[in-house]
Amino acid sequence: MNDLTDQVAIVTGASRGIGRAIALLLALQGAKVVAVARSAEELEELNAKTHGLAIPADVSAEEDAQHIINETLSQYGRLDILVCNAGVGSFNLLENFEAAEWDRIFDINVKGTFLLCKAAVPHFKAQGRGHIVGIASDVAKRTFEHGTVYGASKYAQDAMLGSLRKELRPHGVKVSTIYPGLVDTYFNDSKPGAADSEKTHLRPSDIAQAVRYILEAPPHVVVDELMIHPMTQEW
Repeated sequence: MNDLTDQVAIVTGASRGIGRAIALLLALQGAKVVAVARSAEELEELNAKTHGLAIPADVSAEEDAQHIINETLSQYGRLDILVCNAGVGSFNLLENFEAAEWDRIFDINVKGTFLLCKAAVPHFKAQGRGHIVGIASDVAKRTFEHGTVYGASKYAQDAMLGSLRKELRPHGVKVSTIYPGLVDTYFNDSKPGAADSEKTHLRPSDIAQAVRYILEAPPHVVVDELMIHPMTQEW
């Protein structure tokens, strides 16, 4: 297995939910965690447990994305892992969506992934190794009512990561995508711990364990895509 001790890992959307669970687990495995989110207060609380680096930032802003990479390299001298987890969602009939909501969802889910990867890829290629893990969604593989905008963003993110996987493979850089089903988080203004959520939803720690599984795979093993969803979820 690949040892995560002292590997430098950026995790976006780390202040709560899936991102927080990933950051905590990677720190537990000995990684140096760079936690990124918009909430400075929540990041500081997390950083007290991970003992890494906290960077308040908006991943959809190009200068912020480059700042995240620059600060990581300045602090640790290298970057081994990039987990693109930051994401937002909203569900409605297509005609009820405002263009501004389309922009918000695509800015975080698609543009944010693009900008972080764009800033990190030259470093990964130069060192001949690295691992990008994108947290997509099972809706990148299916469609459903009220999911026109969110689903479109996840299809776009999935296509981008899939193409990037082929671009970077000759350079020794891995790109993996995880497709979670329903997860008990704050997503779409939900509150964790809702009635029966333990029976119908995955836990953030389930996704964190999936990330760990991918990252700890031996160097010659490549996990391109990993679907994870509760057995009760209907397709």
